[in-house]
Amino acid sequence: MAKQDYYDTLDVNRGAGAADLKKAYRKLAMQYHPDRNPDDASAERRFKEVSEAYAVLRDADKRAAYDRFGHAAFENGGGGPGAGGFDSNFGAGFADIFDEMFGEFMGGGRGGGTQRGADLRFNMEISLEEAFEGKTAEIRVPSSISCDICAGTGAAKGSSPIACGGCKGRGRVRAQQGFFTIERTCPHCNGVGRVIERPCTSCRGAGRVEKTKALKVNIPSGVEDGTRIRLTGEGEAGVRGAAPGDLYIFLAVRPHRLFQRNGADIYCRVPIPMTTASLGGTIEVPAIDGSRARVTLPPGTQSNRQFRLKDKGMRILRSNARGDMYIEVTIETPVNLTKRQRELLQDFEEAGKGRRTSPESEGFFTRVKEFWDDLTE
Repeated sequence: MAKQDYYDTLDVNRGAGAADLKKAYRKLAMQYHPDRNPDDASAERRFKEVSEAYAVLRDADKRAAYDRFGHAAFENGGGGPGAGGFDSNFGAGFADIFDEMFGEFMGGGRGGGTQRGADLRFNMEISLEEAFEGKTAEIRVPSSISCDICAGTGAAKGSSPIACGGCKGRGRVRAQQGFFTIERTCPHCNGVGRVIERPCTSCRGAGRVEKTKALKVNIPSGVEDGTRIRLTGEGEAGVRGAAPGDLYIFLAVRPHRLFQRNGADIYCRVPIPMTTASLGGTIEVPAIDGSRARVTLPPGTQSNRQFRLKDKGMRILRSNARGDMYIEVTIETPVNLTKRQRELLQDFEEAGKGRRTSPESEGFFTRVKEFWDDLTE
């Protein structure tokens, strides 16, 4: 009987991409898997057909040969390239396919062994000053640690785990399914390879107990918002003596009331009186390291002008260098004027007529007038 077209077997069109092929195969393989259809020869035959079709079409070279020569590409004596290649490699190739697609469904991927402890995350908030200086912080993390009573073995005092009889200590068992062999996690020991006859009364055989750990964390100077610090081995303890996971500290830097940060540079907006901006003067500003800096403003300083203070910014991580600090001035319009102040400002305005004392605003309104004149022409 002639073989069914591989695309028809998987119920996909000939232009189907890798994702569509994988989705179709997973659906059909789950439907016809022998474990779900015991003693059903037709289901087993169908399962082999969809597996064979997917093994060819998932491989770019084999798929190209099949598209050109059809099934003859993989038959001994066939006229296409790769004759006999599918039969000789299918057994090994399908094992990889099956592990990739159904490792979780069948009880885990290849390899047994003990279960490593889970990684943990801890969120920590620090101030901008602490990010500048660095600090040593103590944190308390709810976690699981190795059981002291059984030393992490999970076995009661005076006993120890023994090799699992189901897998002979390998943690994996094999089952024959037609022409291929499936290896899966041992259901008796869950892949550990050992079983406990007398569980520890403290941890109930898990080898670990819940506890809040106190840890010291060294935060280096120059860290930025979102920095991640890894503490190796400080995550959850592994099951029955397995390796522990890691602890990851995620840092968040609180907004500062005076400064904004951009990388290693610090920005500070400073409001100044109109008179200082006009006549010039000196202002004193704080720096992130706690020192004070003096900035000289020239006469006629405009709003939003920036002044750079070299090496007054943040420390740079793993370096002795520092960024810069930028002072951005904003000119404050006076409010709550006295009668005398109003008179002086009016006198000031009158005395300035005919002089370009406000070139920016005068230039703007000149452009506005030209714009309106163009509209009326």
